[in-house]
Amino acid sequence: MNKLMIAALALAASGGAAIAASVTNNDSEPRVLIVTEGGSKSEMSLAAGETVNFCSGGCFVTMPNGDHEALTGSETIEITNGKAVFR
Repeated sequence: MNKLMIAALALAASGGAAIAASVTNNDSEPRVLIVTEGGSKSEMSLAAGETVNFCSGGCFVTMPNGDHEALTGSETIEITNGKAVFR
């Protein structure tokens, strides 16, 4: 029982830090996301074909087409024709 409890705690501790949202720009031109995380707002530029992991603790994102989304940090997003598609 103790080994199971220790294994579960170790898994939870290591897995929690690795969670992050992922965004891929499938367009042929750069795209910009506005990310608000922890009260700090920043622009994140994605080159054509680039994939970036971000938002590990939850955040708000303004997509290239102006849509606003709240993320938990586990989403996989693809930008195609300037629009975000969640997978």
